Amino acid sequence: MKYYFNFFLVLLLISCSDQSSDCCDNKLREAVIIDKGIYTVSYNELFEQPNWIEYEVSNRPKNVDRGNMDFYLESGVKTSDNADYYKNPWDKGHLAPAATFSDSQENLSKTFSFINCAMQIDDLNRGEWAELEQEVRDLSALFGTIKVRIELVFDPGHEIRETGVHVPTGFWKKLTFPNGEKECYFFLNETTNKNWDMYLTDCN
Repeated sequence: MKYYFNFFLVLLLISCSDQSSDCCDNKLREAVIIDKGIYTVSYNELFEQPNWIEYEVSNRPKNVDRGNMDFYLESGVKTSDNADYYKNPWDKGHLAPAATFSDSQENLSKTFSFINCAMQIDDLNRGEWAELEQEVRDLSALFGTIKVRIELVFDPGHEIRETGVHVPTGFWKKLTFPNGEKECYFFLNETTNKNWDMYLTDCN
């Protein structure tokens, strides 16, 4: 009897080793904290999206180029993957920006992990969101290191794709300057219709 029990247990563990296996859904974590050195992220395996991410912008020099780099899966964490972004209007939106961490190949590579990737509508990702990222880099050259915290919002009834990934409703971007002053921006996850500075809002 003990032999058959152990054999069944081994089969169960093998079947659950696949991150997409339904039998493991009850083991998925709502908040996995991962420190990549240049950023720290809280990842939601149930939603296959980050909860939040924190990093610092410090006017790093650009020494390397992204070339043909693409996002890679992170060992031990159930994340979104290429299938979630196939033939739809959502980009693989960097949260900690590649351009901010192009000072070394190692740092640039860290930004291409799927734990640093969000389902972000293409127009936002390539437009006002990217322009605000550049603005923060410019401000760090003037004022020093700026702390950034991005929080993903998932309203009740938010979209869940057939692949299982949850689509964020919006994004908070919170900046803390060296003198302690703060600025907060909120973007809905949709096509933008105004300049990035018009998304500035009350931090409270």
